[in-house]
Amino acid sequence: MPSAQSLVPNPMTSDQLRQALRELNGERDLTVVFAEVPSPVPGLANLEVKRAMLIPDEADHLVKVTDGQSVYVLDAPRVAWVRIGLGKTVK
Repeated sequence: MPSAQSLVPNPMTSDQLRQALRELNGERDLTVVFAEVPSPVPGLANLEVKRAMLIPDEADHLVKVTDGQSVYVLDAPRVAWVRIGLGKTVK
């Protein structure tokens, strides 16, 4: 099995991922796609968090987001890409 680095040539650090997610304020949806995650079902290596909020850096320095009901810990080097929704639609 190839390493995560082979699929993500320049993997993100936790600090870089935290910086990318800093705009999560509870009004935006987040989709994270992970590289090198075995999945028998297509799409299972994706994480979708509705109304996501970034949890501030804690002593453990793990990247965490929440939807207010669950906390999700993200493995920065395995993140292939993220999509952050634009939030409220302007009318």
